[in-house]
Amino acid sequence: MKKITLALAIAIALSGCQATQRQNATTGETETNSTTQGALMGAIAGVAIGLATGDDAKERRKNALIGAAGGAAVGGGVGYYFDQQEAALRKQLLDSGVQVERVGKNQLLLRLENGIGFNSSSYQLDPSIHNTLRGVARILVEYPDTSLVIDGYTDSTGGESSNQILSERRAESVRNYLVQQGVAAGRAIARGNGERYPLCSNQSQQGRACNRRVEIQILPLK
Repeated sequence: MKKITLALAIAIALSGCQATQRQNATTGETETNSTTQGALMGAIAGVAIGLATGDDAKERRKNALIGAAGGAAVGGGVGYYFDQQEAALRKQLLDSGVQVERVGKNQLLLRLENGIGFNSSSYQLDPSIHNTLRGVARILVEYPDTSLVIDGYTDSTGGESSNQILSERRAESVRNYLVQQGVAAGRAIARGNGERYPLCSNQSQQGRACNRRVEIQILPLK
C-alpha cells in the first residue's frame, strides 16, 4: 500500500510540472530541466516525511499527498528560477559572442572569449561591449536572488605577474560596469586568475585568443 501511495502522491505532485528537455551542447545528450528534477526529489522527500507521520494509515496517506505537493514546490523552485533566467539570458545574448552555459542544475556561466570587450593589454572596457553588458545587467536585476563570481583570465604571453594584474583588473571592470547598471554590489565579486586554467593550448594564436576571457558565474544565494 505504501508503494502505491508513494507513486500516486508523486504523480499528483508532479502533474503541474512541465517536463521540458534540452540538448546538452557539449555532450549532445538530452537533459530534463532542473525544475522537474528538483520537484521530483522534493516530492519523494515530502512523501517520506508524510508517511512517517500520522496516527493511522488514512492519515499517513493524506500527509504523504500533502508532503509530496509541498516538497515538489520547494524542490522545483530553485531549478525553475535558473531555467527562467537561462532562457532570458540566451534570448538576450543571441549573436552577441557571449556563450551561455548551464553548469549542473543550479549554476550558469557566461563566457566572454577572444578578449571580447577589451583592447590588447588593456583593462578598459571597449564601448562595443557596453550594450551586451547592459543586457546582462538587466536580466540580473530581474533575477536578484543569485550571486556572481566574475573571473578574469589571460593567455601565457607576457610576464606571469603582469598577466595576473591584467586579469584582476578586467574582472573588476566587468563587475564595476554591471554595478553601474543596477546590479547590487554585494552580489558580485571579481577575481583574477592570470594565465592559469587555460581552456585551449597557448601554442597557437587561436588557442591564446580562447584563453583571453572573462567568465561570469551565476550561483544561488547562500
